[in-house]
Amino acid sequence: MSPRPDDSAPATIRARGLACGYHGDPVLTDIGLDVRCGEVLCLLGPNGVGKTTLFRTLLGHLAAVRGTIEIGGEPGPNLSRREMARAIAYVPQLHEPPFAFTVLDVALTGCASRLGLFSSPPAEERERASAALERLGIAHLAERSFNELSGGEQQMTLIARALVQDGTILVMDEPAAALDLRNQATVLSTVRDLADESHGVIMTSHNPDHAFMIASRALLITRERRILSGPVNEVLSEANLQEAYGTRVRVIDTLDDDGRPTRTCVPSIEAF
Repeated sequence: MSPRPDDSAPATIRARGLACGYHGDPVLTDIGLDVRCGEVLCLLGPNGVGKTTLFRTLLGHLAAVRGTIEIGGEPGPNLSRREMARAIAYVPQLHEPPFAFTVLDVALTGCASRLGLFSSPPAEERERASAALERLGIAHLAERSFNELSGGEQQMTLIARALVQDGTILVMDEPAAALDLRNQATVLSTVRDLADESHGVIMTSHNPDHAFMIASRALLITRERRILSGPVNEVLSEANLQEAYGTRVRVIDTLDDDGRPTRTCVPSIEAF
């Protein structure tokens, strides 16, 4: 089963009564969430319901229509972009940079919030970046072009950049999307390890199994933009998933290779 939420851990990011949208028009309303040190919150829902809008609001790229966001106990709007970058490390979906940066150079961009405008990374930052690559098992790729890597290697490089940034909160946009099964397992295991090291992680996924595997909490946005939030096994029920995605599903309890209970979601081809 997914890890149990630890309600006693301090919240690293908290939203209350949050409405987010564009030009004062809310796309999502009445959002309440907590991401605590040591846990993963998985954000799920069909395309077009506002997950990206919520992410952009939490990251400070969009102003909230109403409600409050606290980052490390401080009101989000009071933080400068540099302070936000020191608190939150963002791992985007896979992308190709405009230039052929090496893996080490991509990881080094994580230290930008600690540098002056025209400063070059000092030796200690290069050591930090090399250590992040070593930890994630991709040190041998340091001088390779990012654009030449496999999808899994690129994703691990972006996670290394987040480690160099050293934010308490990690915000990950579909970190296991478009990866084969082995790379999905590697990335998800890394995400869980980061949470176990007292990071707070919020990630999006289109696969409920990812939440069952590593998340403590889930926030599910339905097609009607109803917000369902709480422990994973309560939120990701068959009824809630069917409401969210408009298709029949079965949630099956089983055992993993080590005999531990786990859950999986199986969609049905039957008409809803």
